[in-house]
Amino acid sequence: MSEPILKTHEVVKIYRVNAGAFRGKRVLKAVNGVSIKLEKGGVLGLVGESGCGKSTMARIILGLEPPTSGEVWLDSHSVFDISRREVARRIQPIFQDPYSSLNPRKSVGSIISLPLRVHKIGNSAEWNRKVEGIMDVVGLPRQLKRNFPNQLSGGQRQRVAIARALIMQPDIVICDEPTSALDVSVQAQILNLLIDLRNEFGLTYILISHDLAVVEHLASRVAVMYLGRIVEEAATKEIFQKPRHPYTQALLTSVLTPEPRLGLPETHLGVSYPNPLDPPPGCTFHPRCPKATQRCKTVTPEPVIESGRLVECFFPESI
Repeated sequence: MSEPILKTHEVVKIYRVNAGAFRGKRVLKAVNGVSIKLEKGGVLGLVGESGCGKSTMARIILGLEPPTSGEVWLDSHSVFDISRREVARRIQPIFQDPYSSLNPRKSVGSIISLPLRVHKIGNSAEWNRKVEGIMDVVGLPRQLKRNFPNQLSGGQRQRVAIARALIMQPDIVICDEPTSALDVSVQAQILNLLIDLRNEFGLTYILISHDLAVVEHLASRVAVMYLGRIVEEAATKEIFQKPRHPYTQALLTSVLTPEPRLGLPETHLGVSYPNPLDPPPGCTFHPRCPKATQRCKTVTPEPVIESGRLVECFFPESI
């Protein structure tokens, strides 16, 4: 097997949060020992509830935030030994909200060409040629080049964000909820565009999403996060056909069905989410887990890897 294009080892990110006027600072572990591997040309889906650490992990990989501890390697080289410009050239983001991720004072052409100008690649004539070329690729009419973001639809704005991410021809694109702010009618267009671009340019994606249908459609491998930890990781087909961790099972149960007589799904997770400032002892999922025993309340489970599949549970569903 070839060397992964990107991998992390035991990445930890700790914030010190003000707990109140008389309580001082408290420790928040947003990411707690995350190790992932990303194969070239693959799509890794990161899923989990809000606050589980997905976006924090993405910012660490992008180099926007340093980890408290742990390592991030890009082609077997530590990203901390690579210049920030080189990391930015090879890893680009597509953010969740196309309404706030684009500078409203800049034209579409200026927004898309910004990475070229920052990295001092080419001249104005080459910038113009490359901007028009990438606009053709992502399905944006060239006459929109002088328009401003407020003159575009949501789908067009997200295409601008995609064009800006791809104009440097990166190896890895991190898609942080790329369709959640869009109308349902536009979401499928953007997802199909991402698939076409991956096939055309040989891109590697990290896809962060709450929408499990999007993940199933796009990802080749899925990592499920809970309170800063990856509790299950496997090929997409294995995750969706036979989830082994109780939390993964609950997430899949929560997916809405178009069948009206079935009503709202019941996840049995309760209405409250654990306080990340005061995580439960032992297995952090045990207060919401139907399988939890006394052991789960006091002992932290170690991740078990079998046939390329990771499960962090004392009682994983047998295959």
